Amino acid sequence: MKTLFLQAPSFDGFDGGAGARYQAKREIRSFWYPTWLAQPAALVQDSRLVDAPASGIDLAETLRIARDYELCVIHTSTPSFPSDVRVAEALKQACPGLMIGMVGAKVAVEPEQSLQASPAIDFVAREEFDFTLKEVAEGRPLAEVDGLCFRDHDGRIVHTPPRAMIEDMDSLPFVSKVYQRDLRVEDYFIGYLKHPYVSLYTGRGCHSRCTFCLWPQTVGGHRYRVRSPEHVLEEVKYIQQVFPQVQEIFFDDDTFTDNRPRAEAIARGLGALGVTWSCNAKANVPYDTLKVLKDNGLRLLLVGYEAGNQQILNNIKKGLKVEKAREFTRNCHKLGIAIHGTFILGLPGETKETIEETIRFAKEINPHTIQVSIAAPYPGTYLYEQAQKEGWLSTESQDHLVNDRGIQISPLSYPHLGATEIFDSVETFYKRFYFRAGKIAEITGEMLRSTQMMKRRLREGVEFMRFLRQRHN
Repeated sequence: MKTLFLQAPSFDGFDGGAGARYQAKREIRSFWYPTWLAQPAALVQDSRLVDAPASGIDLAETLRIARDYELCVIHTSTPSFPSDVRVAEALKQACPGLMIGMVGAKVAVEPEQSLQASPAIDFVAREEFDFTLKEVAEGRPLAEVDGLCFRDHDGRIVHTPPRAMIEDMDSLPFVSKVYQRDLRVEDYFIGYLKHPYVSLYTGRGCHSRCTFCLWPQTVGGHRYRVRSPEHVLEEVKYIQQVFPQVQEIFFDDDTFTDNRPRAEAIARGLGALGVTWSCNAKANVPYDTLKVLKDNGLRLLLVGYEAGNQQILNNIKKGLKVEKAREFTRNCHKLGIAIHGTFILGLPGETKETIEETIRFAKEINPHTIQVSIAAPYPGTYLYEQAQKEGWLSTESQDHLVNDRGIQISPLSYPHLGATEIFDSVETFYKRFYFRAGKIAEITGEMLRSTQMMKRRLREGVEFMRFLRQRHN
């Protein structure tokens, strides 16, 4: 079947491509690549990937495009699901013969509930869905495709056997070929990455057991299954060839540094190619490994610190000591590796005092930039089950992680710390981190060294202040 892979139009500025923690409207306008759709699109001949939010494509244009296709696969999430259902219904009304399927962690863990949301949804794919979608697109009867839930002719929901995990990760074709075919790299930008950038995965799964983290608990698993260094480097060479304008490559594995010998091998290959690159890392990478990475083109690490309080880290099974995170950060500063640090407020055990402790910790270790999120209990995670059991989720917030404009809300509330206090602490955190003389001087110096960076930071500053205002509207 002629297949359309769709990141559906949604809230203005809504980043549906962000898969690791949450999908929301971000502090500054940002878009991650829709890699989870690009991978199956690379397996399906003559398919097309449309990323409506990043490309500025509205619903009317989406309907026009869909008329040329027989199968449409929509990537969805808990925050975007109601909007995505409305798009599916509009597609079905405009194109009655169009088969519509949905993928993503939301439908993987709640397949029946998702199908029951609308008759416009013909099937949902569970587990890793790359080869599942390939088989559907080939026209196989749905009952013969592992990893699906669908309605039979009598309206009963059918569950096919689970799809086996992909063990040979080199069997997956390059997502960058789909980027080159269907997307504009200039449409994708993240505040802490050089522009334009390209992101991709070199493996799936994560050894860590963080109770809040979505993909390892729902689709990717806790085994880090990886592509060979040679396969990764071949794709990097392809990117260099077809995207000469790209300034940076980001490896979006949950924790690229989990396999240190492999990370070092890839780094040495990247160094030989003269590539500037960045990746996700846990705050426990030893100095010797950091030096190998830095000496071979590493510019920035995206690091999930989450909290500066040890008990909270224990509560969420982070597997990290605060003092080890301090040592890691000192080593990064010493080597000249930039850090974008991410923090989460409202995790189990949070109090006014621990919020203050985390803010002080962030100011002390001083990553170059930060992102402050609110704890998001996604269905399928241990945090969600824990919140339901303990009564931390209100009836209104149980199925909503963003408001009607796509801005993250605080769904958790504790007897000693209310949702409003958690929500307001995000703005406090940002202001106390960025509105310091030293940080202002650091960012001003960065701007003075580059006219391009000056324009970018000024734009981002305006967007950031607008974001803070919108949170209260």
